[in-house]
Amino acid sequence: MKRLVIMMSMLVGLFLLGACSNGSDKDEEQKKGGTIIYARGADSVGLDPINITDGESIRVTHAIFETLFEYDKDLQLQPKLAKSYETSEDGLTWTLALKSGVKFHDGTDFNADAVVFNFERWMDPNNEYHIGDFPYYPFLYGGFKGEEDHKVESVTAVDEQTVEIKLKEKIAPFVSYLAIPMFGIASPAAIEQYNERFFENPVGTRPFQFESWSRNDKIVVKANENYYVENQPMLDQIIFTVVPDNSTRLNVLLSGEADFIDGMNPEDAKTVEDNENLKLVKRPSFNEGFMVMNTQKKPFDDVKVRQAMNMAIDKQSIVDGFYSGFGEVAKNPIPPSLWGYNEDIEDYAFDAEVAKNLLTEAGYPDGFETEIWTMNNPRPYLPQPMKTAEAIQANLEKIGVKATIVTYEWATYLEKTGNGEHPMALYGWTGVMADPDNFLYPNLSNTNMEPPANNLAFYDNKEFQKLIEDARVTFDESERVELYKKAQKVFHEDAPWVPLAHTTPPIGFADYVKGFEPHPMENDNYAIMYVDK
Repeated sequence: MKRLVIMMSMLVGLFLLGACSNGSDKDEEQKKGGTIIYARGADSVGLDPINITDGESIRVTHAIFETLFEYDKDLQLQPKLAKSYETSEDGLTWTLALKSGVKFHDGTDFNADAVVFNFERWMDPNNEYHIGDFPYYPFLYGGFKGEEDHKVESVTAVDEQTVEIKLKEKIAPFVSYLAIPMFGIASPAAIEQYNERFFENPVGTRPFQFESWSRNDKIVVKANENYYVENQPMLDQIIFTVVPDNSTRLNVLLSGEADFIDGMNPEDAKTVEDNENLKLVKRPSFNEGFMVMNTQKKPFDDVKVRQAMNMAIDKQSIVDGFYSGFGEVAKNPIPPSLWGYNEDIEDYAFDAEVAKNLLTEAGYPDGFETEIWTMNNPRPYLPQPMKTAEAIQANLEKIGVKATIVTYEWATYLEKTGNGEHPMALYGWTGVMADPDNFLYPNLSNTNMEPPANNLAFYDNKEFQKLIEDARVTFDESERVELYKKAQKVFHEDAPWVPLAHTTPPIGFADYVKGFEPHPMENDNYAIMYVDK
């Protein structure tokens, strides 16, 4: 039997060392308390982790819910609600040992029954609490319970602190799946109480618990006084406010109305950097901004048209103009910081004449009319989406393509693109696990084309699909690397996207905000942040 036990002693030691290095017990006590106002570009769509995929929702649910495992800021997998796991030789049975003494915010116990309850809710469409689309579950597990390709055989409580999960087929990154924020463990009692309204009454185990939500205004979370880690959280509360305009968001930081902002215009970063009362940090890059082409709609069902789009867009000028030193041009559907990245692929050259020739070969010598859809709020991978859309519009006009820009607010944009209403659309992705599977499968698998789709190119290539499916059941990492490199080559030739940029998003905050450590996946540890005025 293969066994991996992730010991907690080193982590506890690090927590204690961190506490000691910050000063005396008296100083530590003085740092307790206070509020941080976090201004962001859009409101959350929902607060039930299993029913969300957008970053603005995850930003808040990450303060409320914990997963069984999680990635630290160095992208190393660590225990969270689980403390260890064992897997059988055939890779089909996984046994999880859970932490004891953990309680949900409503005072009920976290235990094996709670984990089973959550899994049953996630995977069984006939479960009375399975309300919503649960989009991430079929991404990972091939469908829901009762469907032919569903990969989970059973989830059972062996005893109060032990869960056994049996799979129908091997899943190489299975433990990584348990670290994805969408699989935050929720209180069974709260789900039973609120049911279809749980998305606005979330109850988890993390250092902060839900207090209130005023739509399109603010969400308040307060300290969980019974959190199982000593001296955490440091803050009394976090208030997540909505300030859609980038410049206005900067101004509320400058005026002191907010303590912390993201989604800045990159050129505004210097304003923060030059202000002695503020701090600027870069979030490590683990994302990608791109433009999808709906391959199920003409003319984007023709690969020559898609290749022409790739050659018509001046990506370097977009990065130079709208990312202000916080981005680099993308060529593959995964970031270069991730293992398995295919460096050997040569990006499409920016060449309007060749793009015109490709359109002529495809039967569009005079170009065509279409639409570019864009969100109206900044994203980490697209800090200035409207300006980016306008630049693409100007590029395409030079090859005879007349593109009208269409925009919607964030929740509507996600709904409409998920329904496949767009011909072309700006989108992006921040990874939630350190595995190529997390970029390629949700965004490009043909299993993710049913509304609400996440494969917004509605891309369906059998060769590509087989490569990413084979990589999922291959435990040898070197073999997985080769499979993913081949998949990226197929993607490049088929060109369902125009990859645009990877970013290191700038984050600004008041100098009295301490303890912030930027996480590549945006899973920032709010528990160790504090105010030192």
